[in-house]
Amino acid sequence: MGDRSPFETDMLTLNRFVMERGRRVKGATGELTQLLNSMLTAIKAISSAVRKAGLAHMFGIAGTVNVTGDEQKKLDVLSNSLVINMLQSSYSTCVLVSEENKEAIITPAEKRGKYVVCFDPLDGSSNIDCLASIGTIFAIYKKTSEDEPSEKDAFQPGRNIVAAGYALYGSATLVALSTGQGVDCFMLDPALGEFILVEKDVKIKKKGKIYSLNEGYAKYFDPAVTEYLQRKKFPEEGSPYGARYVGSMVADVHRTLVYGGIFLYPANQKSPKGKLRLLYECNPMAFIIEQAGGIATTGTEAVLDVKPESIHQRVPLILGSPEDVQEYLACVQKHQKSS
Repeated sequence: MGDRSPFETDMLTLNRFVMERGRRVKGATGELTQLLNSMLTAIKAISSAVRKAGLAHMFGIAGTVNVTGDEQKKLDVLSNSLVINMLQSSYSTCVLVSEENKEAIITPAEKRGKYVVCFDPLDGSSNIDCLASIGTIFAIYKKTSEDEPSEKDAFQPGRNIVAAGYALYGSATLVALSTGQGVDCFMLDPALGEFILVEKDVKIKKKGKIYSLNEGYAKYFDPAVTEYLQRKKFPEEGSPYGARYVGSMVADVHRTLVYGGIFLYPANQKSPKGKLRLLYECNPMAFIIEQAGGIATTGTEAVLDVKPESIHQRVPLILGSPEDVQEYLACVQKHQKSS
């Protein structure tokens, strides 16, 4: 850093980065660049709203419950409107799937483009009032049918993702993005109002030292999960793993990406199909983790191979460093054989 001038004169902004990537793709129309730029504008606006929430009296519950049964916070509602409006006005989307809406949102015919976007506008919003980190998650697909746009256009496995990412509103606002050529991280410079590249081609560690899950549900865990955790806490050799759990998926997954280790939200007796949603939570995160060299599984198959059947479908999710996830899968297979 010593030989750099105090002011960067050739900074790589996310906007520029996406444009440069787009120029390399044969036959690119610029529509994806347009879409990503609109998503980033929504993220900047949400970031600003999150920072002002207390002053603007936007904490607290909006008095409604969203489609997946969570109480909607005022910021949830605002963030959802911001993302929908920005994406539809990008003239690049045809179908939007949001955690906050029961049905898919079909873009008006005069504003339609070729992309399907699944998103959680404000993930971890139960943490808003205590100022813990929250985030936005999104996955972008190309419409594959010639039919009139409908929710069925979103029923694509994660392998079809064109681009996915998340924004983390923490001590700074960060965006992790992948267009299928690795994962790159960008930090929002508030003075410029631009996201600046801070880490290129991020790779997850082969093995970490942290496990992350809600152990409050230990009573309902499958024997395989219980045994795996026992191994992490009381290893036959070496030090035990540290436990970290924010309860905000973006924060927990980002920490796993940066430090290595394993994040688990497995199926249990209370939630036999898992709790996290496939289209706008598990698929985007699985895509990012795989692009960074990690593994994301339901416990029985790769998350990105799951064929969606409904827009709010839930699946179990285990992701992280490859050696940690493989050790977990070995536990699962051992218990399957014995049963």
